[in-house]
Amino acid sequence: MQDAIPKPPSLLRGLSARLLLLTIGFVMLSEVLIYAPSVARFRVDFLRERVNMAYLASLALKATPNFEVSDDLEQELLIKAGVHVIVLRRPEIRTLMLTEAMPPSFDASYDLRRASYLDLLLDGVAAVLRDQQRVIRVVDHFPDGTPGAIELLLDEPPLIQAVRDYSVNILRLSVLISVVTAGLVYLALHILIVRPMHRLAIGMARFRAAPEDDAIEAPRRARGDEIGDAERQFQHLQTELRRALRQKTRLATLGGAVSKINHDLRNMLATAQLVSDRLTQSDDPTVRRIAPTLVRSIDRAVSLCTETLNFGRAEDAEPRRGHFPLAELADDVASSAGLSFRGDITFHNRVPNDLIAYADREQLFRALLNLVRNAAEALQGGGSIALSAEMQGGRLVIEVADTGPGLPEQARERLFRPFAGSARAGGIGLGLVIARDLVRAHGGELSLAGTGEQGTSFRIVLPGQIAGLRRELRVVS
Repeated sequence: MQDAIPKPPSLLRGLSARLLLLTIGFVMLSEVLIYAPSVARFRVDFLRERVNMAYLASLALKATPNFEVSDDLEQELLIKAGVHVIVLRRPEIRTLMLTEAMPPSFDASYDLRRASYLDLLLDGVAAVLRDQQRVIRVVDHFPDGTPGAIELLLDEPPLIQAVRDYSVNILRLSVLISVVTAGLVYLALHILIVRPMHRLAIGMARFRAAPEDDAIEAPRRARGDEIGDAERQFQHLQTELRRALRQKTRLATLGGAVSKINHDLRNMLATAQLVSDRLTQSDDPTVRRIAPTLVRSIDRAVSLCTETLNFGRAEDAEPRRGHFPLAELADDVASSAGLSFRGDITFHNRVPNDLIAYADREQLFRALLNLVRNAAEALQGGGSIALSAEMQGGRLVIEVADTGPGLPEQARERLFRPFAGSARAGGIGLGLVIARDLVRAHGGELSLAGTGEQGTSFRIVLPGQIAGLRRELRVVS
């Protein structure tokens, strides 16, 4: 099944590619969040650089006699500072230091001394988007920290162009960082996650195509992370499933073989039963004494063959529920199990006579018969078996208890496993499995209630019982 093997994911649809795009997007988003404060800072630095240059120009003016320079030198100082007007505002006086012959009027005023952080952010973003040819007024502290302020008039277009150039550089740097970071993330994830997951997916697909092929093994890596845990769990799954498939194959082979010999075996057992029945009528005391043992052995052989065939069926018929007295069914079970003819085992029917069960009588009979037979087989040295029942909140609870030696630990661990859960030598462990399947078909559950030196008890819980019907059925009867 070559088409079942997963192909490597395409560049645009693979997990690494998606993470690559997400990383680029997240880095760009973070750069956008950083951009607004950075462009605001750049704008402030640009304006303060103009303030510093204007202040230096005013200092050059102070060094001249009478604070006067030629018109050409004054214009050169203004051009070098990039401003139209320079005004120094001291606490006691306001001095016009340098100015053009015809200074323009300003369109907006910005006081860097009192601007809030939000104002600087908004002004910085607006500088990128504005296309107007404006003249702005800028006020700031003296660069040397002396009392007062310096006031400038300057053109805004150079500021806007500088901010836009800065924004382009930021964009280029952001794209470069995003691509490099995303590429590293892509390679790391591809090596650490995508490739191991792809190998694991290929192993699963090959195992699905041929689960019984021992040559197909899960990837083996000494990793301590979640992918390593998944690989180890897949290895355990392969081992357990192959073991189960082998067991199922053997059981299927066994079922086919038993089905083929069933007809002849039952004919042989039927003949043996006829002979044993005749032996029980013999006048020879020795024959009459050993005949019951022979009859019970043949009955067990017939029961063993029947249980094996019943377990080999795909499923039992759906329960055909009805109402019936449970105490009468308990007596029938004891009689069919041969307890009426055994003097070494005492059967106690503790089911109330007015207790009405709602279930498939035949299937519940088979389940209880398997439990009672198992209990009788456990009482090799004699003892007692008790069958009790009661209603508990709309549920019928039935218990089968014996006074045997209890179940060994090994039998408890494999109690409901076919061909493995028998507690006696020669048993095949199907009685409890069949009984549990019949109970579960009713929506109930069969469980081990307790076991020990005082005996063993099994509990059946059947839901959907109608306790109110007891009185009605009792009146009808």
